[in-house]
Amino acid sequence: MTMHSATLAINETLEARRAAGRTVLHLGFGEAGLPVPDSVAAVLAGAVGRNSYGPVAGSVEAREAAAGWFSRRGSNTEPDQVLFAPGSKPLLFALLLALPGDVVLPCPSWVSYAAQASLAAKRTIDVPIPAEAGGVPDPRLLEQALEAARAAGARPGILVLTVPDNPTGTVARADHLREVCAIAGKWGLAVIADEIYADLVHDGRAPSAAHFLPQRTVVTTGLSKSMALGGWRIGMARVPQGAWGQSLMADLVGVASEIWSSLAAPMQAVAAHVLQDPPELVTHIARSRRLHAAVAQAVHAEFIAAGAVCRRPGAGFYLYPDFEPLRPVLAGQGIDGGVSLADALLERHGVGVLAGEAFGDTPDGLRVRVATSLLYGESVAERWKALDSDDPVSLPWIASSLEHLRGALRGLTRHG
Repeated sequence: MTMHSATLAINETLEARRAAGRTVLHLGFGEAGLPVPDSVAAVLAGAVGRNSYGPVAGSVEAREAAAGWFSRRGSNTEPDQVLFAPGSKPLLFALLLALPGDVVLPCPSWVSYAAQASLAAKRTIDVPIPAEAGGVPDPRLLEQALEAARAAGARPGILVLTVPDNPTGTVARADHLREVCAIAGKWGLAVIADEIYADLVHDGRAPSAAHFLPQRTVVTTGLSKSMALGGWRIGMARVPQGAWGQSLMADLVGVASEIWSSLAAPMQAVAAHVLQDPPELVTHIARSRRLHAAVAQAVHAEFIAAGAVCRRPGAGFYLYPDFEPLRPVLAGQGIDGGVSLADALLERHGVGVLAGEAFGDTPDGLRVRVATSLLYGESVAERWKALDSDDPVSLPWIASSLEHLRGALRGLTRHG
């Protein structure tokens, strides 16, 4: 039996603590934590009368808008290459159902990949990430992992990549991605490129596997992160051009027709609007990037100051600190792995994070995933102020959250 998703479970746990009046610093859930722009809300309000099912893959207007959106980002796309769904999660699962073979994952990786592979009755083959950034397997280790897996009876068929990455908040180097895609092509793997954070790179753009292995890469994305519309559940996939992509699209439409029928019609209207990149939304996303970067970097500085090792965030709103240098201090408190570290932070200091073990990391690793995106404010007004601020870290509610974290880390690392 598959367990409750670790990310959703911790969000519910921390919200319950807050509802009970307990002080909690919520660093456990990757919700983008920003308000809905008025223009987007108006589109949704105007579409409430759209209560018909519509085509499984999505409306003509939504698919045309998505094709233009992908094309402007360097992947020339036709509307018939696009499939919409209620979030990118169902698309990822549909791909695992439609594509043959077992699943190769960078380790650590987002919690749902391995869980979905298990639901699809597929093995997972974990390959450590390189030191520089997460989201891709270390190219130096990938091929030998494939050979070992095949020798053990596995059938590697699907490689999942996350660029930019969750849980590490980093962006894979283009040369690493190119090398990994070359190995995938040599082994006949299909690549699922989860690019949900691609519009939230703090500086520059993320490389795409679709540019390095164009005929075998499917891109999944959505509006949950860049537009902070997680609760609206708008996801989309781009299949490659050519016979392989056409065959895969037919299979995906078949799966979709039996599971979710179609993306809710009002949400397709929202997608058709947002994916045209209207200037006010381009500006809104740019402001979001600036806010995500400022707060993630401030939180990163707190972990570094406490003595943890942590990759500098390059996209989105995640960090993956490693407390290994502090193992002797933590061992004296009975902390010997990610779960006990996360438990101590929550129970003793009111800080909610997720253990690295939830992302496939080793149980004895002193690593946790930290999400910074719920620090922007408790109210819509505070979140708008955070978006508008030239110095969001100095806002009282964000500054107090950083002080809470600082005190927690000081108490944890100077214990006894």
